[in-house]
Amino acid sequence: MNIVLWVLQVLLAAAFAAHGWMLVSPPADLVEIMNEQLGVGFRLFLGVAELMAAVGLILPGLTRILPWVISLTALCLMVVVGSATVLHFIRNETDSAVITALLFVVCGFVAYMRWRVKPIAPHATRTATA
Repeated sequence: MNIVLWVLQVLLAAAFAAHGWMLVSPPADLVEIMNEQLGVGFRLFLGVAELMAAVGLILPGLTRILPWVISLTALCLMVVVGSATVLHFIRNETDSAVITALLFVVCGFVAYMRWRVKPIAPHATRTATA
């Protein structure tokens, strides 16, 4: 199960890093459309947040420093993709809504499994002996 969770974490991180990068540095032909729909500030906020989330899904597990951040990151991403799902349904963008709903489920699975079922143990703290 640990391998499955790592694979899901890497796939989620790749998806959110790619989407975050597209929001931070969009192709020239999409900048105007994206800014019209989201606004510059919100687009940049979402992009940076998704890039940070990609890091938060991987780095704490690799370093074993504050590994509970993985669950928190996945939980926060559930808010983002849940909101995106609602937005896509309102706009009748069914394909995008299904994709974001699937991301919601995967984020929820990772959040729960890394929190309750298969958490990553933090590094043991060293104690100085006198």
